[in-house]
Amino acid sequence: MARSLESRLGELVAEAWPAPSAQDMGGWLLRHAGGVTKRANSVLPLSDPGDLDKAIERTEGFYAGLGLPTVFLMDAQARPEGLDRVLEGRAYGVVEPTIAMATELSGPYGREGVEVADSPSREWLDLWWSVDGRYDHQLPMAEKILTGVGAGYAWADGAAVGRGVPQGEWLGIYAMAVAPDARRRGLGRRVLRALLGWGREQGCERAYLVVVERNAPARALYEAEGFERAAAYHYRVKNVTTR
Repeated sequence: MARSLESRLGELVAEAWPAPSAQDMGGWLLRHAGGVTKRANSVLPLSDPGDLDKAIERTEGFYAGLGLPTVFLMDAQARPEGLDRVLEGRAYGVVEPTIAMATELSGPYGREGVEVADSPSREWLDLWWSVDGRYDHQLPMAEKILTGVGAGYAWADGAAVGRGVPQGEWLGIYAMAVAPDARRRGLGRRVLRALLGWGREQGCERAYLVVVERNAPARALYEAEGFERAAAYHYRVKNVTTR
């Protein structure tokens, strides 16, 4: 399962968190969404573009024209091989090392009062944004990203939310958020279990999620629910030196 996810991780994430705009440049997918989230505003380097220096320069010009930093999503499938070292040599720093965790959908899973809808309500969006809204007044763009692909939106007690994206055999878990004053009550666990059960109903056989490596509490929750580390990625950002 780990090898299967590792070989597809970048594409699964791009599909589940779709940028409204993207340009294919010789096998590199240049995505942008007004700066809302690195996932939707980064290069997904799927294949060798040929002249590497020229490709990087064109990429930097593309994002400079949009007023955005140049960001590469680097996973095990990033091409060409050695791209990570080349970017490091060009003053691209590592940002947000992230791990992907996966589990088989074996169940049983309970809903325990959790509602799963096929679109996010205004209350769902407001709660998620209150926890994860890092982009000023960009909620409309964030909503466009969220709803760019079919998904299920879980809602528990007006205090916890999550999003599940059926992707063939895989269910992607995204946008998990619990209101600060409602934490340590098991709401995140209930939302997760409801989404896993919903995913099985959609025909998914396994689930994955991505979590920033430093987020130990979230990782502990997911491990307790049977998720295991399966892959990893990080971002390379121009002229950034911190991890």
